[in-house]
Amino acid sequence: MAAPDLLFNLRNNFYLGAYQAAINNSEIPNVSPDEAVERDCLVYRSYIALGSNQLVISEIDASAATPLQAVKLLALYLSASENKETTISSLKEWLADPAIGNIPTLRLVAGVIFMHEQDYSEALKHTNAGGTMELHALNVQIYLKMYRSEHAEKQLRLMQQIDEDHTLTQLANAWLNLAVGGSKIQEAYLIFQDFSEKYPMTGLILNGKAVCCMHMGNFDEAESLLLEALNKDAKDAETLSNLVVCCLHLNKPTGRYLSQLKGTHPEHMFVKRLATAEESFERAVQSVA
Repeated sequence: MAAPDLLFNLRNNFYLGAYQAAINNSEIPNVSPDEAVERDCLVYRSYIALGSNQLVISEIDASAATPLQAVKLLALYLSASENKETTISSLKEWLADPAIGNIPTLRLVAGVIFMHEQDYSEALKHTNAGGTMELHALNVQIYLKMYRSEHAEKQLRLMQQIDEDHTLTQLANAWLNLAVGGSKIQEAYLIFQDFSEKYPMTGLILNGKAVCCMHMGNFDEAESLLLEALNKDAKDAETLSNLVVCCLHLNKPTGRYLSQLKGTHPEHMFVKRLATAEESFERAVQSVA
């Protein structure tokens, strides 16, 4: 008989965006040394997801295991724009080291960082071999960002062969359905609906349902889901950017949400694209004036 998976609930909380619950319920007795490292990685990644990068940087010292050092590297990368080159340089050195370069957490962090950099081919160089469900799920995300849904689907099939009911398999299925669109949107909605019935509601689940609603033209329902998500976390970038889009469709003012998004997440893709569009518009106006 297989031993019980002591970290199942902790992982699940993290995957579904219940970061504070992951932190609060991380005191798990009788874990092995390897499980303790994985537990600590999940806890610190939850802190990063909540924006507490400095806590992670200060608590993980030089004696910590390599997976934890990789998580610290992610916190360093996300905490300061001027140090990004140094952090990426350190990351590349570690990845080139045959003793540690293949550690799954390090490859996962590399995938996340290079995806942030929009260097998708570099990200895939380190994630494509898979090895964990998280790496497969990250591959799905990277391929969808590259508009290569056929490759994302291959990764999803691999995940389904490993564990069809795994939370990450279900999430990856929903992401792919959203990307494909059409009749698949309803299937994506049902996956998020199933999560909302099984687990406490999180911003990730609410945003998932809201995006499905917007695709289906149900903007009123989407707005109420997004406002519920905003009550849970007033600074969440996805909630704020989705609210801007939703309000545009409802002919409602977007200024407040947009200001919050620019103030708290100036590097967000939505903010950057908007700035580019505004610059293009200004140039067009000048050329006509």
